[in-house]
Parts: sequence; C-alpha cells; structure tokens
Amino acid sequence: MSDLRKVSSSPHIRDKATSSNIMRDVAIALLPAAVFGVVHFGMNALIVLLVTVAVCVATEYIYEKLMHKPVTVGDFSAVVTGLLLGMNLPCSAPWWMAALGSVFAILVVKQLFGGLGQNFMNPALGGRCFLMISFAGRMTNYAYDTFTGATPLAVLREGESAGVDVLQMVIGNTAGMIGETSVIAILIGAAYLLWRGVIDLRIPGTYLVTFAVFMLLFGGHGFDGTYLAAQLAGGGLMLGAWFMATDYVTSPITPAGQIVYGVILGILTGIFRCFGASPEGVSYAIIFSNLLVPLIERFTIPMAFGKVKVKGGNRS
Repeated sequence: MSDLRKVSSSPHIRDKATSSNIMRDVAIALLPAAVFGVVHFGMNALIVLLVTVAVCVATEYIYEKLMHKPVTVGDFSAVVTGLLLGMNLPCSAPWWMAALGSVFAILVVKQLFGGLGQNFMNPALGGRCFLMISFAGRMTNYAYDTFTGATPLAVLREGESAGVDVLQMVIGNTAGMIGETSVIAILIGAAYLLWRGVIDLRIPGTYLVTFAVFMLLFGGHGFDGTYLAAQLAGGGLMLGAWFMATDYVTSPITPAGQIVYGVILGILTGIFRCFGASPEGVSYAIIFSNLLVPLIERFTIPMAFGKVKVKGGNRS
C-alpha cells in the first residue's frame, strides 16, 4: 500500500520509441512504393529520388552547421522528407527542380520554423506545392521514354470513365507521380506502420471513409462502384492518407481531433476534386488541414480530471 503513495516526476508514461526509430520505420514503409516507382518509370525516377533525399539531408546539415545548432540528420526526418517529396514528383522532373523543391521543403518549411516538431505543414507537401505553383507544366508532364498518357483522374475528369482500368491502378501500371501509382505497394508500407504501432486507423480510416461518402453524394456518378474505386486508388490519395496525413507534427494529438481532422481532409479532397480546376487535390487538402490543427486541438482537448464546465469558465 505504501508503494501507491510514491509519486515520480513527469512524464509518468514512458516509451522506448524515439524520433529516429519512428522516422526509420516510415522510411522503410515507403520503400515498396519507391522501388515500384523506379521499376515502373525507369532510371530517371531513381535519379529524382536520390536527388531529393541527398539534397534534403545536405540542406538540413548545412543549415544547422551554419546556425550552430545540433545536427539532427541522424533522426531520419530529412530522409523521410526527401523520399516523400521525390515520390510526389513526376519521373520527368529534372534534377535541378527536385533539388530546388528539397531546399524549399527543408529550409523554408522546416528549419526556418524551428526544425522537427515546429513546422506548421508537412515539409514534403510544402515543397511539392511550391513546385506546382512555380513549374506547373513540368509537374503535370508524365511522359518519359516509352511511358506516356494522362493520369486516370484526368481521364475521369474528361468523362471517359470507360477508359479507366481500376485493376491496373491498384497494381500501379498507370501514369502519375513516382510513388503514388501502386496501391498495393502503398498498402504494404501502411501495414508495416500499423504493425509497428507508428500509426493507427483513426486518421486514414476517417479520411478515406469521409472522402468515399462525399464522392458518392457529390461526385456526379451516383453509386458507381467503379468510379468510386478509381477515385480512391488514384491521385495520391492512398499515399497522402497513410503517410502524410498521419505526420505526427502536423496532425492533431487528441483522439477526437484526429477524427475531425480526417473528416475535414475527406471533405476538402472531395471539394477540390469535384469542383476545383485540378483532378487531384490531396496535397492542398492536407496542407490546408495542417493549418487548422491548432484550432482543432483547442476544441477537442480533453478536460483535466477534476474540472467541470460552468458558465463563465472552468471550476476545479
């Protein structure tokens, strides 16, 4: 009984997981989709991935050295940012554009706001959107060597749903960004993260279900299973839902907040796809939702034990 009266200093709950362990697991989970992208698109895809990873790591190292800060490249966060950015680029992207996006992701989005844990949006998506705004033509050019063609979502936007093969989309034999085409490869990585306990189903599950309901109601195709499956399998939705929406830094920490966050993601992605100029929309939906995270957490934080709500404030 006397042991129960011993109180240790906080934190009272400890875990062996570290930032480097978590980031290493994410990097491992990204490998199936990255490898598939290289096999599918060819050597230029490998060059893009190597450039984004190398420049992200180098930018973080150089900045921290110049600013006399502790060097944190060993935590694998820059590697993950580089992998995600490269997987969100077309295989036709020139090396200098991949390098420019990497510098923006690490320097502007991450380091200038304080480094890992302080960035207000996902760095990889910040870099991708910067490149989309700056080089829209190159970012939507999916032709490389013998592989050409519009993305399945672009085909759907033109009303040619008969020309979309959902099975090929699930396998990954379609046009698109380097790491977004193969749903199978992405789900293998997602299963690894779930097994390792790095993520849970709350955010990606809510995101995908909300998006599916939105598309059934407002997609203009009714309860067309083929159309819905194509929307779920295309446009980087799976990569975004499992690997970017679940980013610890830019997603809510409260369970209720994660549900709200997933609902907002699904609604925004549906709005962008149905009513926006682009048939994609995942990147912008995640970035916009990142900006809402502080507000979401403010209204979903659990009440401290022993406090009750009363008019005019809280009372112990």
